[in-house]
Amino acid sequence: QVQLVESGGGLVQAGGSLRLSCAASGLTFSVYAMGWFRQAPGKEREFVAQIRWSSSSSTYYADSVKGRFTISRDNAKNTVYLQMNSLKPEDTAVYYCAARRGSPVTTGYEYNYWGQGTQVTVSS
Repeated sequence: QVQLVESGGGLVQAGGSLRLSCAASGLTFSVYAMGWFRQAPGKEREFVAQIRWSSSSSTYYADSVKGRFTISRDNAKNTVYLQMNSLKPEDTAVYYCAARRGSPVTTGYEYNYWGQGTQVTVSS
């Protein structure tokens, strides 16, 4: 049974930082592309960042977070991270990690597995 468990969310002031973690189990983590998505109240889920499964672990970011967020992975720990710096109130959302067998994509419906989400709230 595949499980993705996010952690690290919380309340932070604007300009602050948080590091989200997503621990995966029940799959061969090293062959899965991983993505982070978020959903704010009343809004659709949106892509945040993705990282390839390969040793190069190339990354791609939404324009709204580029330069502020960093996605990384530790295949030995079956964990993907999202370091979020210079947080803004508009970053407030539930953040989800997702796993996809194959190349990373920005469309959520193409991901095979999802975590339950972790709340990030940025106060102004």
